[in-house]
Amino acid sequence: MSGLCSGSGENSTGRLNEYLAIKLLLDQNISYRLVRDLKFIVSELDHVKFVGLQNAEDYEIWEYAKHNGCIIVTFDADFYEIQTIKGYPPKIVWLRFGNTIRREFIDFFTQNIEKIREFCDFEESADFSCLEFNDV
Repeated sequence: MSGLCSGSGENSTGRLNEYLAIKLLLDQNISYRLVRDLKFIVSELDHVKFVGLQNAEDYEIWEYAKHNGCIIVTFDADFYEIQTIKGYPPKIVWLRFGNTIRREFIDFFTQNIEKIREFCDFEESADFSCLEFNDV
C-alpha cells in the first residue's frame, strides 16, 4: 500500500517504460549497487556514497538534496521527522517496508515508478512532499 504522507494518490497514466526525469538520491540504508540496476528507468539516480555523504548525518544529506534538487529515497523515518521541522524541499520517498533483497527492490521500483513520477511531478506543495510505501 502506498500514499502521500499527507494524503493519497492513484496511478492513472501507465507510462512505465519512460525515463523518470528527476533526480533521486538513495540513502545509505539502500545498497549503492542499485544505482546501476535502476538506471534503465531513472535518468538521474545517485547514492550518498557517490556524492561523498556515505557516513554523513541525516541533516547533511537533507541539505545536499535540498541544494541539488534531489528527492531522497530512504527506509529511514528520520527524514520524515526532519521534514516536519524544516519543511519542504526536498521531497522524500519513504519506504516503510524494511530492507529487501536486490531483486525485490528492483521489482518494487519498476512496478511503482509511475506513482513516484506522479509524486515528483506534483505541484510544489508542502502538503504532498512525502510519498510513503508500506509494503513491497
